[in-house]
Amino acid sequence: MAEVKIPRPDASTQQLRVGRLVKAHGLKGALKLELYTDDPDRRFTPGAVFTLQVPTSSPWHGSTLTLAELRWYNGQPVGFFEGVADRTAAESLVKAILWIDQDAEEEPEEDAWYDFQLVGLRAQRDGDEVGRVVRVEHFPAQDLLVIDTGEREVLVPFVSAIVPAVDIAAGVVTITPPPGLLEDLPEEAAAPVDAPEPQDEDAPQHAGADEADAAEPEEREL
Repeated sequence: MAEVKIPRPDASTQQLRVGRLVKAHGLKGALKLELYTDDPDRRFTPGAVFTLQVPTSSPWHGSTLTLAELRWYNGQPVGFFEGVADRTAAESLVKAILWIDQDAEEEPEEDAWYDFQLVGLRAQRDGDEVGRVVRVEHFPAQDLLVIDTGEREVLVPFVSAIVPAVDIAAGVVTITPPPGLLEDLPEEAAAPVDAPEPQDEDAPQHAGADEADAAEPEEREL
């Protein structure tokens, strides 16, 4: 199962999250990309227009970005975008997430779901239900399934190692969380500390080295 990619519905179009801008490359406005798609040749063609997911304080908030060219350097995808002419402009786009409009008739990518398809799914671990998905959080590093266990909300990284299967028809998402993610680990009992043995008050007291030295008579030359 590939890394999970989550499309999101928009008011007028359907959009698919396809990448993240991770680092400025060179001096001419290029940016290294982290891809969230198995088909970059289809998604990152010259002229492709991306909606940007950036903080509201970003100068790029509400803007789109048009791809001029995608190149590969040492196996790493690097994008050149219209209107991003230098390194300063590129650095202002670092951590931006790229969304692209998806044709409603287009064949969906494998392991890709809309948020509304995931919300409400029963979360199961080892065949037992442990909660329900109440929402999906999108962050630059990864996506998180928010699962309500009945006692609290748990953030589960939406990656194949922890979410190996999603069955929309059955209404189930299978999770294999690491220990301590869904429940608190029991605290280990502290090792008992041996109490010091009581000292016999009648036993002779031994002076320290300094005291012993001080007790020895001083030798005098005759």
